[in-house]
Amino acid sequence: MSMFTRIFAGACVVASAISTSAMAKDWQVEMLNFGEQGPMVFEPAYIHAEVGDTVTFVPTQPGHYSQSDHVPEGQEAWQSKLNQPYTVELTEQGVTLYHCPPHLVMGMVGVIQVGEANNLVEFKEAYEALRERISLNPERVDAIVEQVQ
Repeated sequence: MSMFTRIFAGACVVASAISTSAMAKDWQVEMLNFGEQGPMVFEPAYIHAEVGDTVTFVPTQPGHYSQSDHVPEGQEAWQSKLNQPYTVELTEQGVTLYHCPPHLVMGMVGVIQVGEANNLVEFKEAYEALRERISLNPERVDAIVEQVQ
C-alpha cells in the first residue's frame, strides 16, 4: 500500500468520524410544572432520535428529575439528581420509558424511541406496570406511548 493510499484511507476514517458526530443531535427536554399538555410534563414528552444522539433533561422549573424505567438492551439506565441538568447518550436502538419520580402519579412520563422499536413487547409490558401507578392524566400518557412506531 502506497503512502498516499494510507494517508487517504486515514483521512477518510477521520472525516467519517467527524461527520457522524457532527450529525448527532442533542435533544433538550424541559421538566415543567405546567406546559402545553397540562401540569407536570416533560416537553417534548416523545422523541424519535437516532443512535449517537443525546437527550439533555433541563430542570426548567424546580422539583424535577428523570429516571429510566425501561431501556433497550445495552442502553445504560439512569437516574438524574433533583433540579440538575442531566444528559443521556443514546447508544442502542429501541424504546425507552422514563418518568419524574415525585410526579409519576400525575403522569409525568416520557418516551424516547431510537431508530426502530425493536423492543416493543418489553416496552409495552413496562408501560402497563408503570401506568398502574398513574392517577392523574393517564390518557395523556397513553397518547405519548401511542406515538411509538
